[in-house]
Amino acid sequence: MGLLESLSQIRTLLKTIDLNAVIKLSKKVDLNKLMATVSKMDDEDLGKMLKLLQAGSGKKKEKPPVNGDFYELDKTLTAEEREILLKVRDFMETEIRPIANEYWNKAHFPMHIISLMAKLNICGLTYHGYGCGGKSALLEGFLAMEMARVDSSISTFFGVHSGLAMGSIYLCGSEEQKQYWLPIMQKMEVIGAFGLTEPEVGSGVAGGLTTTCKKIDGEWVLNGQKKWIGNATFSDITIIWARNLDDNQVKGFIVRKDNPGFEAKKMEDKMALRTVQNALITLTDCKVPESDRLQNANSFKDTANVLRMTRAGVAWQAVGCGRGAYELALKYTMERKQFGRPIAGFQLVQDLLVTMLGDLTAMQTMVYRLSQLQDGGQLTDEHASLAKVFCTLRMRSIVDHARELFGGNGILLEYDIARFVADAEAIYSYEGTKEINSLIVGRAITGESAFV
Repeated sequence: MGLLESLSQIRTLLKTIDLNAVIKLSKKVDLNKLMATVSKMDDEDLGKMLKLLQAGSGKKKEKPPVNGDFYELDKTLTAEEREILLKVRDFMETEIRPIANEYWNKAHFPMHIISLMAKLNICGLTYHGYGCGGKSALLEGFLAMEMARVDSSISTFFGVHSGLAMGSIYLCGSEEQKQYWLPIMQKMEVIGAFGLTEPEVGSGVAGGLTTTCKKIDGEWVLNGQKKWIGNATFSDITIIWARNLDDNQVKGFIVRKDNPGFEAKKMEDKMALRTVQNALITLTDCKVPESDRLQNANSFKDTANVLRMTRAGVAWQAVGCGRGAYELALKYTMERKQFGRPIAGFQLVQDLLVTMLGDLTAMQTMVYRLSQLQDGGQLTDEHASLAKVFCTLRMRSIVDHARELFGGNGILLEYDIARFVADAEAIYSYEGTKEINSLIVGRAITGESAFV
């Protein structure tokens, strides 16, 4: 290549680079000597130099999108399912994200969102009939993840109403009860809660419920307390599980908020899921008609069917919490600058991000398969329990790494990540602790029960 041709290429290159930077360079480098050196370069070396100069031409690099779905699992959904997913994503981004910290900090629930959420038409998504969608458990899982990705409190509110409360009626109610309650709950005209856990009974509910029921003169009388009952401060109905004094079996009841003897008091000073309105419920000779007893809930095995279904949803929720934390951290590292460059360019930061993404992707693929099993009618207690154990453990790790990447800013609510760290602790504990779920899986793989 001749000198004139080389100079022509350089002039063309100069049109695309920052000339001010070249002027500054000329003060430090003898350009005549530089040009002489260039004239002696062969085609390969000159090509390398041109690429190097173009790389430093001052053009801004286009940043990759912030996306926690690294294996693009959502692309396996149908067009209709993706449309529903994107509708929920838009709702969470436009209606919930701007207010999430405010309501979390005040420990209030944004009641105005109920009518807005009702328009999404996603309550009772997997149930068939009764105005419900009849969609896949896989899509329902994606929606749980999408909600928790922005605000785990809203995901919990929805899961309690659509999953636990509606699910109890769908699985354990009579046809008449399902025909009456499910359509109005699907439209969110009636909000439900689920009362199983008690002040002194958490993991031992299978055989240790202290809330009692007894049929007297044709109606049921309930006595006892329930604790940690989400939505119960404002719900219209609460599914109450109680031990029958006559046969010692667990029964389920639809208890209305205006039933005599029913009292729900808000629990204060929580450090997690503060937007969720948890209540301490006291039942004092609370009378419930036979028509409001769940007709197909005759033992704790029926209660367990509801929990198996919703425990899979909690695993998806853990994935959502982890994904939200990862995406917040990734975005922050791309914007936060130290030593004159984004911290995303530092090796230790990238190592943490990849560790988080690896955990997140493993969680996503696990719950994806879990929902496939559920859709195929093959879901077992141990399947759901393993996902709950693994996903909540990895979620904790992800939010911990995310907070670390935020440095001191990570403890400020305005950066969102502090809310994710706190909420992860509640998700880790409810719907069965790590220890209890581990024993469920352990019993399945060894054939030996280690329960007390």
